[in-house]
Amino acid sequence: MLIPTIVTLGVLLVAGSLFVSLWTERLWFRSIDFQGVFTTVLLTRIGLFVAFGLFAGLVVGVNVWLAHRNRPNPLGLRRDDPAARYRLALAPIARIALIAASLFVAFFAGLIGSSRWETFQMWRQGTPFGQDDPHFGKDIGFYVFDMPWLTFLVSFVFSLLLITAVAVAFTHYVFGGIRLGQKGPSFSRAAQVQVAVLIGLAMLVRAVNYWLDRYAMAYDSSGLFDGIKHTGANAEIPAKNILVVVAVLCAVMFFSTIFLRSWTLPALGLGLWFLASLLIGAAWPAIMQQFQVKPSEPDREGPYLAKNIESTRAAFGVDDVETQDYSAKTELTPQELNASAEARVSTRLLDPTLISPAFQQLQQVRGYYTVQGTLDVDRYAIGDNPQPQDVIIAAREVDLDGLQASQRTWSNDHTVYTHGYGVIAAYGNKRGSQGEPQWVARDIPPTGELEFDGAPRIYFGEKSPSYSIVGRPDGAAPIEVDTPRGGGEDAAEDGGDSSANTYDGKGGVPMGTLFNQALYALKFAEPNLVLSDRVNENSKILYDRHPRDRVRKVAPWLTLDGDTYPAVVDGKVKWIVDGYTTSNTYPYSESRSLATATSDTLTDGASQIALPTDQVNYMRNSVKAVVDAYDGTVTLYEWDTEDPILKTWSKVFPGIIEPKSEISESLLQHLRYPVDLFKVQRDVLSRYHVTNAQTFYEDGERWKIPEDPSAAGSTKQPPYYLSTARPGDETPRFSLTSVYLPNNRQNLASFMSVNSEASDTEGYGKLQILELPSDTRVGGPNQIAAAFESDAGVRAALLQYEQSQNTRILRGNLLTLPVGGAMLYVQPIYIQRVGEGSYPVLQLITATFGEGVGVGQTLDEALRVALDLEEGSAPPADPEPETPAPDGDTGGEAKTAAQYLADASRYYDQAQAALEDGDLATYQQRIDAMARALEAAQKLVE
Repeated sequence: MLIPTIVTLGVLLVAGSLFVSLWTERLWFRSIDFQGVFTTVLLTRIGLFVAFGLFAGLVVGVNVWLAHRNRPNPLGLRRDDPAARYRLALAPIARIALIAASLFVAFFAGLIGSSRWETFQMWRQGTPFGQDDPHFGKDIGFYVFDMPWLTFLVSFVFSLLLITAVAVAFTHYVFGGIRLGQKGPSFSRAAQVQVAVLIGLAMLVRAVNYWLDRYAMAYDSSGLFDGIKHTGANAEIPAKNILVVVAVLCAVMFFSTIFLRSWTLPALGLGLWFLASLLIGAAWPAIMQQFQVKPSEPDREGPYLAKNIESTRAAFGVDDVETQDYSAKTELTPQELNASAEARVSTRLLDPTLISPAFQQLQQVRGYYTVQGTLDVDRYAIGDNPQPQDVIIAAREVDLDGLQASQRTWSNDHTVYTHGYGVIAAYGNKRGSQGEPQWVARDIPPTGELEFDGAPRIYFGEKSPSYSIVGRPDGAAPIEVDTPRGGGEDAAEDGGDSSANTYDGKGGVPMGTLFNQALYALKFAEPNLVLSDRVNENSKILYDRHPRDRVRKVAPWLTLDGDTYPAVVDGKVKWIVDGYTTSNTYPYSESRSLATATSDTLTDGASQIALPTDQVNYMRNSVKAVVDAYDGTVTLYEWDTEDPILKTWSKVFPGIIEPKSEISESLLQHLRYPVDLFKVQRDVLSRYHVTNAQTFYEDGERWKIPEDPSAAGSTKQPPYYLSTARPGDETPRFSLTSVYLPNNRQNLASFMSVNSEASDTEGYGKLQILELPSDTRVGGPNQIAAAFESDAGVRAALLQYEQSQNTRILRGNLLTLPVGGAMLYVQPIYIQRVGEGSYPVLQLITATFGEGVGVGQTLDEALRVALDLEEGSAPPADPEPETPAPDGDTGGEAKTAAQYLADASRYYDQAQAALEDGDLATYQQRIDAMARALEAAQKLVE
């Protein structure tokens, strides 16, 4: 009785766990009005499980039953043959064994079938692309929607037939239908027919597989490039056609055993198929590739490579990229160049990867609040200025790890510290007097330039607890910590304090019934959800609170961008998540690994979520998802109105995607070009900026993404959001930018940008590449970073910090901008004192135009120094011993080396005094004079 009891308990445990999971999922989806998604997915998976399981179970069960039913008379079987012991063991339980085997196969077949619910729905609801592939002339939708499902079906049926054939052969062997002898195996008539028919059916399925393989070659990723190549078009596809006929003939020869007792024809058919596969399917293409294609590969593959280039650019949305020649040289005077920079650049100086500690220390308010390690860049129209300005923004979220150990109780973790409060925002291009951020939104309750509609509480965010219990009985005092004033951190525990709050949003699953409490107690393995008095008739449970998790659950067919960002829209805090539709079966398009294409300093440092390792050869930013930070409401907005994959999923889940026209103007102001799509396009264009097949084949124009000079290691430099005016634009626009280097060099090859202002309906998403001449001497990011570090003025400005053991020098993101026909580089430098509670402050800005390097406390000062426009300065000259000193000394008389060294020391002291007064112009003059004096002394010594 022990075994049945254990089995029964195991079944009940699995069934109970499955019920808890499904029912809580149903409650969650119903709480956010997406129950249709849950129902559609569940019914599709159940239907596929039943269909595939029933089909597989019947095929195996019926065939094994036939094999057992047509077994030879047991009286004629020898008792000393090897199968006798199996026969004796299975004979008494043959029926049970048959049922068990059928159920076993049915269960796993059902699991396999149900796992392909997305493939099934895409095939069932597939939408034509309205564009044919260049070889077979079939609509691209056939490859994207039909081929994945058809190839899965063929693979499934072929595997099932092989499993069935093995099971039937084993049954015949055990019960005497197949006997092993010295002259080989002998078959009873029933065994021969049944095994031959199964193999014949498998060969027919193989013929269908050959037929589909022809189309699969359109996105084959082996060889020189993806898609059909010369050998494929002229040897492999004809070979597949021949093998289809051979496989059908082989199947007919196996079926002939129904009428003929001999294995001769099936053996001949099998030999014919094997020989054809070897000679026609393998040898013929290999010989053509080696002796016809390779000697003239550029000419033979040229037409097919051209198709690959065209399809790849179309599939990743880079076919209309605007490419311009850009010499990176200017004929403007320094004054004109500086004026151009002032008019065309609104450069974001604050580095989102470095200023999080400043936000944390200056605006954390309490230890249980936190912000992300890497902040986000957005833009807002502030005050009377109609031009939106770059803003660094972060949501102030609750952080349970910030509580003291004595505070970490179940009640505090899940019923008191339930939410964050407001956002912190700072100007992207301004700094305070001490280098600290200059706030746009700050404090609790929030003050500043951003307006909020009510209290901006954040119950759903990137740092939210795993689950919280909210809601109080009617008339009961609130207990959730809200605005931390008056009673201190634990005031909410005392009840009645003004800093406490009770959640009244529509989000969350009701917990008023014992049934729901028990369900979630099992789900989270937490008995307090049943036992605690804080779970009452008005309670709700909030979980799955990360914006990406919520969007992923309601739209599992989307690939989500790794950078989720907050925005203040109509006075409310919203999270914005970009969603992508992808495919890996777009014909002729080159596949890319999402993880490889999007990895950089931010993903390697976990500042942004890395995308999966999926291989894709088609990608569209089809959906903009918005999650309300207060009630968790998820809204999916159509973005790419032409994407057939989005149209297909809209038919699968009708009504869950809002039309693009429903996006409000206030929300549109904060939508932006997604960073991961830009990274993938950047990866594609590193080679596919070349559109000539011959040049592409030679591969001499390949570009590479530079390493990040501000990070340790060899990680790629991330793209940057900032406002700048591209050539041809009159005013700066919010853009996403990056640069390329030649494949084996460190100088700059090109500058890439995309208009990221969603409100600019005409210009949004327009990619532009400014291509520098191949002989350019404009340095790449690492060369410029090295120039900054070695510059005498910069080194002098940083000398006091380098000599101090109590400070660290942090170099921010190195920004590259085309200005006035030249190339401008800007890099902020932060200083952080060592010690608890310290944070980086923006101390200096370095900039360079061409050969000149400047440093200052503002970008304007750095540019004027770089262009030699600082007030009172003289044009640069070769330092000579007689060069007049800037403080009035004359060099008419020759000086000794000791005198020049004394001058250098005096100039250094004057420079430090100017730096303390914030007079960067005088500081730069004294540093230059010090450098001239030192060089003069060195010449005299030499």
